[in-house]
Amino acid sequence: MKWFTKMNLPNKLTVIRMLAVILIIIIALFPYQALNINVVSFAVLGTTFSLTRILIFVLFAFASFTDFLDGNIARKRGIVTTFGKFLDPIADKLLVNVLFIILTVWGEIPIIVTLIFIIRDTIVDAIRLIAIDKQVVIAASKLGKLKTVTQMISLIFVLLFIPGKLIIVYLAGAISLISGIEYFIKNRKIVLEGANYNG
Repeated sequence: MKWFTKMNLPNKLTVIRMLAVILIIIIALFPYQALNINVVSFAVLGTTFSLTRILIFVLFAFASFTDFLDGNIARKRGIVTTFGKFLDPIADKLLVNVLFIILTVWGEIPIIVTLIFIIRDTIVDAIRLIAIDKQVVIAASKLGKLKTVTQMISLIFVLLFIPGKLIIVYLAGAISLISGIEYFIKNRKIVLEGANYNG
């Protein structure tokens, strides 16, 4: 664990967030029924929550909080690192997309919405890689930030069975789709450069 202790605090928080994602996967996909393990449930305000769901929500809330902390600490202390720049966005997207995939498997989120999220992120990441190769800086858009916020809210709504959860989920999907299209249009010159080259 020496590698971990030598890290600065923001990077430690990012690694912890990655570990939280792994724990969420284990808790969600563990074969409880196959091993005859009864999962305890709790009734809260007329709604029944399984212990696994409560643990997943707590881990999600904790991981989201570390995301808020690590960026602020890194900027305030001036300790932004290449490792942090590499791992932080991966941890963020894994946290969100893994939860959407799990909830889709559970039948609680339409698969089309989850596919939109994953396809959008894949295309945006590809554009960013091209931009980096060409030494072009692409600033985060307001729609992209709004997409992230609505995704987080929709996950909270679904995990806590809050009424109107599917409306928020579809809204997050629509914003994600629009932001992806906006991202492509704004950076189409980078993406389409050389597309008509005939050799």
